[in-house]
Amino acid sequence: MRSIVCLLLLLYTLTLRGQNSNPNFFYPSPDYNSQKVNGVVITEAVAFTGVMIALHYLWYKKYAHSRFHYFNDNAEWLQMDKMGHATTAYNLGALGTDVYRWTGMQKNQAYWYGGITGLLFLTTIEIFDGFSSGWGFSGGDMLANLAGSALVIGQNMAWDQQRIELKFSYHQTIYPSYRPDELGKNRAESILKDYNGQSYWLSLNIYSVLDSHTTFPKWLNASVGLGADGMISGRVIPSNDSTKVPAFERTRRLFFAPDVDFTRISTNEQGALILFKAINFLKVPAPAIEFRPERKMLKMHLFYY
Repeated sequence: MRSIVCLLLLLYTLTLRGQNSNPNFFYPSPDYNSQKVNGVVITEAVAFTGVMIALHYLWYKKYAHSRFHYFNDNAEWLQMDKMGHATTAYNLGALGTDVYRWTGMQKNQAYWYGGITGLLFLTTIEIFDGFSSGWGFSGGDMLANLAGSALVIGQNMAWDQQRIELKFSYHQTIYPSYRPDELGKNRAESILKDYNGQSYWLSLNIYSVLDSHTTFPKWLNASVGLGADGMISGRVIPSNDSTKVPAFERTRRLFFAPDVDFTRISTNEQGALILFKAINFLKVPAPAIEFRPERKMLKMHLFYY
């Protein structure tokens, strides 16, 4: 939940800077440009400060401070929250890499500096969690953060590009009506809180793994998605729970669907470049095949998101 908020706020801040700068903002400098580097550092510092202030008022202010402590939440939400951490770290790292490459920084440096951008932000959040009585430092969250950053850096170092992307999608479910405090009191809150409606995707760009002479569309991806259903709390609620919530079956959901890599769509329009980079963390709605391992059930969706 906090990870997705962090991602959205940073994407907004960095793309807003792009709109307010010169017309060639997203075109990388051929040589190292110290003014651009300074601009990036200042922008990230402002974004970091803004995100942390927002998180303080949205979450941490509600709970008392405590001594630093750990919390093992690895068994909660069928690990969907861990997918959120990895996806956020990945997308912040991919965006950070693009920004540092834009400054003309040597590519290996840009890969490392940009790739750990998300890790630094999310590690700070975990440390804040460790000092909050309502949360706790989660080793599972940190492993997920590391995995997301490693996916960005590893692909850049190996291929100088991102062939596999981590993406996000959401659809409304019935579950927030049973526990609105836990799963969201309105649509905006439910996007962040309701793991039943969230799906996380590994999206492979097919063109990037084919022969260089292929005529396959550069922007068309194949994706595998992970979702879950039937969760009204992090863990199973005992049958004698006073809330009298129905006993839903908690199941995992696996999806196979086409996708779009917006960053591979050719355009010379500045506005389009900004838009494509800003929305590329979203999985596009598309036909999908769903498999539920617990039920051994296969289902076709004409339109899933």
